Amino acid sequence: MTAVGPVLTSHNPADPSDVLLRIPAPGAFETVDTVERARAAQPGWLLGGAAARSAALGAVADGIDAARAELASLAVREVGKPLTEARAEVARTAAIWRYYAQAPYEPVGAVHETAAGPGLLFSRRRPYGVAGLITPWNFPFAIPSWKSAPALAAGNTVVLKPAPEATACARRLSEIVQHAVPAGVFTVLPGGPTEGNALVSAADVVSFTGSTAVGQAVVRTATARGVPVQAEMGGLNAAVVLADADIGQAAAHIAASIAGYAGQKCTATSRVIAVGAALEPLREALAEALRAVPVGDPTDPATVCGPLIDEHARGQVGDAWHGLCALAGGTVPDKPGWYAAPTLVEKVPAGHRLLREEVFGPIAALLPAEDLAHAVRITNSVPYGLVTSVHTADLNTALNGLDRLDTGMIRINAPSTGVDFHLPFGGAKASSHGPREQGRAAPEFYTSSRTYTLSPTGAT
Repeated sequence: MTAVGPVLTSHNPADPSDVLLRIPAPGAFETVDTVERARAAQPGWLLGGAAARSAALGAVADGIDAARAELASLAVREVGKPLTEARAEVARTAAIWRYYAQAPYEPVGAVHETAAGPGLLFSRRRPYGVAGLITPWNFPFAIPSWKSAPALAAGNTVVLKPAPEATACARRLSEIVQHAVPAGVFTVLPGGPTEGNALVSAADVVSFTGSTAVGQAVVRTATARGVPVQAEMGGLNAAVVLADADIGQAAAHIAASIAGYAGQKCTATSRVIAVGAALEPLREALAEALRAVPVGDPTDPATVCGPLIDEHARGQVGDAWHGLCALAGGTVPDKPGWYAAPTLVEKVPAGHRLLREEVFGPIAALLPAEDLAHAVRITNSVPYGLVTSVHTADLNTALNGLDRLDTGMIRINAPSTGVDFHLPFGGAKASSHGPREQGRAAPEFYTSSRTYTLSPTGAT
């Protein structure tokens, strides 16, 4: 491939001198050509039938299982994911492909009686054609899979543009998928903004996960073309802790949601809202829990908080805690790699970036609330609405507050992080655009409904 744009470089965030790959970006013309090849392959993929598509997706799951140790190690090296979490992601990735391997056998329509006279009315869902998928680096196997598998199951072909930081992971996943499907059905297209823009401008259906600013641009471009688009973007997630909660359990859950994978998840907890008398015991318990989080080499199975993805990301976290009162953390470990200590700050001024922007690192603000109604107002005060965790021993209190939360996912006595791939995933407000991902909602997004009227000849 001739270099027509910048060179993509992938570094090990735990050891920036370790370079995984350097490859030229293919450019816009190659992107469009890739989409056209996928479009040419799509009719044959669909006409192969449900059994062939199901078998192919099952074979992908088997291939992922067979390579699970290699894939986990690659995620550790390329995106700094702690080994234990990387292993869990690979296992979930195989489960995602197995789950959607059954989707080709699901009903794709319904039969209806005519309003009058003989004939047949029915609806049927059909694939759009080429699914253009743009994915982030933080879940380098799971997110490409939970987009690709339902798109393929429905009869689309896929062109996947991964984040440059996760190019090696995406290319290895592509090798496994391409071994199971015909040529042109699944293609990984490395690249940056040029390739992403070209893909959104050429695909028949678009799914994006990433930053809010880029996601909004993707939505504008796809909407202007009249193609279906979904975008999963930022989160500024809250954990609400009531006075009757198990404070120790809540602190453990919240610490994991702040510091796990260095807070580099859209579902990470960024704001901790302590209601009434919960403030003092939670302040102490959560600070202690964060100080106890194992920070270090992601190849160590005991590590929970590894490095941030790059120097810029660590700088963003440092800028966020600068000048604030840190109850835990607020320091940079003296070691190679882009590490930051899990941090909890309090007395954060109104309007501070921690209270209005997603920092995407292991840092959260502790905020007091007078009562549940006040906590709900604080939770809803930001532009985002992805997930909220609520910690309480009183189910009635929890249920009373649930319907007032402007978030797409609500987790009771559980961390804000964690995704059930068989359930719909998505948020409200600036966190998400378009239909939900995952579960049975996903194949519907990748298909359109058509209504058919069949009338017998000679009918009046």
